Amino acid sequence: MVTEQRKDGYDVVVIGGGAAGLGGALMLARARRSVVVLDAGEPRNAPASGVHGLFALDGIPPSELLARGRAQLREYGGDVVHGQVEGATRVADGFEVRTTDGRVVRARRLLVTTGLVDELPDIPGLRERWGRDVVHCPYCHGWEVRDQAIGVLGVGPMSVHQALLFRQWSSDVTLFTHVMPSLTVADAEQLAARGIRVVDGEVASLEVVDDRLTGVRLSDGTVVAREAVTVMSWMRARTDFLAALGLRPVAHPSGLGEHIPVDATGRTEAPGIWAAGNVTDLSAQVGGAAAAGAFAAAQINADLVAEDTRQAVAVWRDPFSAESESLVSELVGNDRRHGL
Repeated sequence: MVTEQRKDGYDVVVIGGGAAGLGGALMLARARRSVVVLDAGEPRNAPASGVHGLFALDGIPPSELLARGRAQLREYGGDVVHGQVEGATRVADGFEVRTTDGRVVRARRLLVTTGLVDELPDIPGLRERWGRDVVHCPYCHGWEVRDQAIGVLGVGPMSVHQALLFRQWSSDVTLFTHVMPSLTVADAEQLAARGIRVVDGEVASLEVVDDRLTGVRLSDGTVVAREAVTVMSWMRARTDFLAALGLRPVAHPSGLGEHIPVDATGRTEAPGIWAAGNVTDLSAQVGGAAAAGAFAAAQINADLVAEDTRQAVAVWRDPFSAESESLVSELVGNDRRHGL
């Protein structure tokens, strides 16, 4: 059990082992904080063949990037434990986090980096091709589908914006209106000016031949040849376990999903809890998520330093009180864990 690894608890539990979580945990471990990452092993980008747009590591397989991150964290004394978090509660000196397999781990602070889930339209073939030739982000996948025949699945007003973006990577872009509201005059004009074809009608399925996307089938049976499809997903933050702490996702200003709001430091409205990465920023790419996790971790460390200092001042003012004896024991214990 996690509690056997550190019975007296951790400074910080990081919930989520993606880029934001490992970036934050690394920063904390380098600050000589005791930290554990609880990772369910369900990264959003698992279907992708590579992480793109990441400085010096463009194209690295997602699994390899995470493996490197876990190894580096362990070199600094951080722990990584596989586990799905089912709940968290506030206790006198921090938090208790429970996993579905019965583990319980205590921490003074929480960093939530659980990411999000992409909810896709219920169209046969769409989920199966997700992250391959069905994509959503031009900056993540545009280069890989450059100069191909691209279909944009219309699911809302932002689909026009998506079509205009992907036009940067290909001159052959078709917008399928599917369940979109009627195009405005301005939208139709922009699409026409950029040479983007508009096909009306509901999409029934994707056509796949020899494990290769070949077209989009409409409900009337018409098949439009396409080599790649892009669609806006509904992005839902993975935060059900935070309900008992009073944190619930709210609608994101973009209208594209739900997130956990934070301030400029990554702090949530719940005391002692920070969040970073896609759980709060729906559009964050891997590099941005890792940076956000590291930044939030630095703020957590500063908050812990302030708390440690308040306790040290209390001891300094009255070294003989019972409270001071308890604080001294705790502070000495923290120092011994880090070899100080």
